[in-house]
Amino acid sequence: MVERKDFATPVFPTWCPGCGNFGIWGALKNALVELDWKPEEVLIVYGIGCSGNGADFLKTYGFHGLHGRTLPVATGAKLSNHELKVVAVAGDGDGYGIGAGHFLHAMRRNLDITYVVMNNEIYGLTTGQASPTSEKKHKTKSTPEGVIENPINPIALAIAAGATFVARGFSGDVKTLTDITVRGIRHKGFSLIDVMSPCVTYNKINTYDWFKQRVYVVDREGHDPKDLHAAFAKAMEWPNLDGKRDRVPTGVIFETDAYPTYEELDPSLRRFGAPVKRQLGVLQNPDELLKEFY
Repeated sequence: MVERKDFATPVFPTWCPGCGNFGIWGALKNALVELDWKPEEVLIVYGIGCSGNGADFLKTYGFHGLHGRTLPVATGAKLSNHELKVVAVAGDGDGYGIGAGHFLHAMRRNLDITYVVMNNEIYGLTTGQASPTSEKKHKTKSTPEGVIENPINPIALAIAAGATFVARGFSGDVKTLTDITVRGIRHKGFSLIDVMSPCVTYNKINTYDWFKQRVYVVDREGHDPKDLHAAFAKAMEWPNLDGKRDRVPTGVIFETDAYPTYEELDPSLRRFGAPVKRQLGVLQNPDELLKEFY
């Protein structure tokens, strides 16, 4: 059996003291231990931003990619080696800003990947500019008079785009976040886990206290994640367009096993299996193969 120490590295996190990412880091380790996965069985792909620093703090196979390109790398790895457990980790700017296009297509393809987004509603690593999830009227160094756009709603977007597991966590509730992460990783298909992760340095609005007054776990109120309409209703509770900020639903918002994964549908993968398992070289008579091009 694996233990938390098996995922330890000599490098202690350099996040700001009190950063919400510590809770996500702890929950991810807890989940890997509960799943009893060895470090060498897991690949975690990181994007750029505060979330990307996690590549140094968790002992698994790791890839620190380009800004917004977390999911293409994770996709390539998963399609090449189906046995590898693939988790992608990004931030709200990384994942919902420059990476939004990849986000949509990975979900509609239903790739068997878990996507953990450290959502602090600000660009933390570049010192406090507004991100795609920053609340309207939020004054930042890039929006000194306040954000004029509505924030993106990643939960509603994920459900609409075809993700088959959609959840929201709060880094101040590590136990619930661990449970969500375990469920998301076990799910066969694309799993989004959007985690509210307070930035104690640059976001003085969406603080731990702010969330603690508003977050609730949907499971405890009888929510059925298999009900698509109920899931959309929960997704629209926050953020919403009417400016209400009373309740922030957390937990598993939507889950379905009704759709096969991309790996199960792709004709080449079905016929020949994962590329990592294939024999190298031309398997048929080269002359016969070349006749196709005469």
